[in-house]
Amino acid sequence: MRRRTFVATLPALAMAPTLARAQQGTGGGAQGTDGPGQGGAPQPATAKGADLPGHWAAREDRFIRPDVHAGDRPVGASFASRTAVYGMNGAAGTAHPFATQAGIDILRRGGSAVDAAIAMNACLGLLEPTANGIGGDIYAMIWDPKQKKVVGLAGSGASPRGLSLETVRSRAKNGALPPLGAITVSVPGTVDGWWTMHQRYGKLPWASLFEPAIAMAEAGTPVPDIIAYYIRRSMANFAKPGNGVEETANALKTWGINGGKGPQAGQVFRNPDLARTYRAIAQGGRDAFYAGDIARTIDRYFKRIGGWLRYEDLAAHRSEWIEPNRTDYRGTTVHALGANTQGIATLQMLNILEHFDLKGAGFQSALSIHLQAEAKRLAYEDRARFYGDPKFSKVPVEWLISKEYAAERAKLIRPDRILTPVYPGQAPSRGDTTYFSCADKDGMMVSLIQSNFRGMGSGLVADGLGFMFQDRGQLFSLKDGHPNIYAPGKRPFQTIIPGFATRGSDPWMSFGVMGGDMQPQGQTQIIVNRVDYGLEIQSAGDAPRWHHEGSSQSMGEDDPDLGPTGRLRLESGVPIETRKRLAAIGWQLGDPDGGFGRYECVEHRMDGATRVYAAASEMRADGCALAY
Repeated sequence: MRRRTFVATLPALAMAPTLARAQQGTGGGAQGTDGPGQGGAPQPATAKGADLPGHWAAREDRFIRPDVHAGDRPVGASFASRTAVYGMNGAAGTAHPFATQAGIDILRRGGSAVDAAIAMNACLGLLEPTANGIGGDIYAMIWDPKQKKVVGLAGSGASPRGLSLETVRSRAKNGALPPLGAITVSVPGTVDGWWTMHQRYGKLPWASLFEPAIAMAEAGTPVPDIIAYYIRRSMANFAKPGNGVEETANALKTWGINGGKGPQAGQVFRNPDLARTYRAIAQGGRDAFYAGDIARTIDRYFKRIGGWLRYEDLAAHRSEWIEPNRTDYRGTTVHALGANTQGIATLQMLNILEHFDLKGAGFQSALSIHLQAEAKRLAYEDRARFYGDPKFSKVPVEWLISKEYAAERAKLIRPDRILTPVYPGQAPSRGDTTYFSCADKDGMMVSLIQSNFRGMGSGLVADGLGFMFQDRGQLFSLKDGHPNIYAPGKRPFQTIIPGFATRGSDPWMSFGVMGGDMQPQGQTQIIVNRVDYGLEIQSAGDAPRWHHEGSSQSMGEDDPDLGPTGRLRLESGVPIETRKRLAAIGWQLGDPDGGFGRYECVEHRMDGATRVYAAASEMRADGCALAY
């Protein structure tokens, strides 16, 4: 057996201590947005005191060469980084190889896809803290093979009940909440989301799902390049004076090895605090987090720093099962969660695009990208005007995702010019992230997304717990009458959305694209690449992407200096002629900035009577997909 094959088959539980023993002495050994992190700059590549080989620095200019492209593959698309992996018994794809290995190990032990998803998410909270953790929220769509339907889970926490709108407005800057500090913290919903899913679909004992993450947190793991890069950017951001974070010592203690700068690529990182927190959750279930010692530690911490989250807020939290929304796109049914998410933006975009011949426009053509970007602009006007917590505001979902409304909006789009000004529709009378996918031998498929929102989160880490709290509250509106206006005990607007597609009565794709407002744009591009252009699941994700920024009505994440048509960013792989034609139409083009999302996907297919899974992973991240 070749070494690469052998290493890939090792159980994750065994991998962590093995790697740690092999690399003892190579790292500091210190305790350690859904979108990219903020602030800072790439750091030197060699860790202080580390016996590591010479290594390229993140985004080092000498390796960014427009005249140099990837090697030639004998099959598949010219831009594909690899082919999908195939298996008959199970599959998983995450943003970190160790997390994927842990999921496959759980499936091999007889666990369900939900068991594997929980184990992988727990691992990612350690391995990819720049994108997720138990201080954040969670959403999932699950193909239930017994019911033969997609079911949805919303695990989003509410704002503190003791935090008033008046206080929130007093902390606002330029009419919006700041990105950091206790004012942005809402109840973390992840652990209860795990528990709720496990109660319905789990097969293995709850405590066993945390074993891989605990082992890795204690023994340590080498940090991949991209994750190290964003941890260091976050640490630099938290260290800036006047950033609004009430307390940063705990964050620096947890991740700030190398004198507060954070780990280098390949350096071993440990988080014994998180291991202890996971042990408590493994032994005490969700109540350990929401009603036990962890909750009381959180309560004491926020009282100490002058924050607002309290024990009572945690104790009152519950996840909920919800019915996903759906639409048909050229024979494929695309599902999306409603609640307080932006999920239906994907459905709105697809409904509009159904009125155009994208296949005839041509793959990566200026017309194709123009039509998609215009559909995004129209959908996002509605997103900023109508989306919010349906428990507080009536959101006209049925109207927004109707074919009739999409037909009206599609008539506004012209192939040779940009629509301006652009407005939301008139409703009728009556408002940084990790994604992963997995599937099991029984046909269950899980599409799960989990996030602390922007970067690593609020900057706040409760004493001795080893995880950071989300800053999701930044997305509340402060405008009177807005569906998403801040209120105590209300869930903020959520950008995190899992994706799922079915064909007929069968599941097809469990997929997602991470990254703030990029998520509906990325999901739409995946569906278009597969349905309109016939790409398989790996090349559909590897294909160059576009990302439009800017809206006349922002949800708080847009650059306020963008013009009326916003900015259209294109990855470097988009053809030069396409760029020229888009500029001629009038698009303000932006350089690639790493904000094009990260994708994972598991596809279900049948070979006669035999089930076959195909799994794909994102070339823009350090993860992998595996199947068996």
